[in-house]
Amino acid sequence: MQISEIYRSVQGEGFLTGTDSVFVRASGCNLRCWFCDTPYTSWNPEGQDLTVDEILAECEEWDARHVVLTGGEPMLFAELIPLSEQLSARGRHITIETAGTLYLPVACDLMSISPKRANSTPAAERDPRWRRRHERTRHAPDVIRRLVAEFAYQFKFVVDSPEDAEDVLRYLDEFPEIDRGRATLMPQGVDPATLAQHEAWMAPLCEAHGLVFCPRKHIEWFGLVRGT
Repeated sequence: MQISEIYRSVQGEGFLTGTDSVFVRASGCNLRCWFCDTPYTSWNPEGQDLTVDEILAECEEWDARHVVLTGGEPMLFAELIPLSEQLSARGRHITIETAGTLYLPVACDLMSISPKRANSTPAAERDPRWRRRHERTRHAPDVIRRLVAEFAYQFKFVVDSPEDAEDVLRYLDEFPEIDRGRATLMPQGVDPATLAQHEAWMAPLCEAHGLVFCPRKHIEWFGLVRGT
């Protein structure tokens, strides 16, 4: 399994914000969001090929109950199945971060799904081939429904404008099985000032529609740096 980094930090997004956790970041993604904040796992993937046993050994060194399997897109890797099963057998709470385009029969306590909407598509000037592939791949309704049916979940939608938020509301109308109380809007941005500007209008919108505002606390705490 191609791994870009394994580290211990505090979760900065979602319902487990503030939870001490080990992060296992897979390198490789089937999408190319223009705003990706980990381009070293997507646009320019880097890392090393580790066995499941090697990943488990590094997780044991950090000795945290919560483990976040993230990326990139960890669901690309079949090794995620035995990795998640063995982590679960060792008593770890497992969160899997995914765009919701791929399914694997994993062990998972919280499926953290971040569907990529039209606002994520890269410009044709940047890479026309990836623009076409991203648009073709980013929406997988059957996968979303299966993940919602089989796992405890949270949804995190990256939003940059009120128009993006309206798009999310239309998306949720397409999936009445998604509990809106488990759907969060997360501002696009990589610095505290931008995030604060988005929060000013986004938090009231969430309250009005029964959604959850999701701050990106790790940006506030650490900045956009690796290993956090």
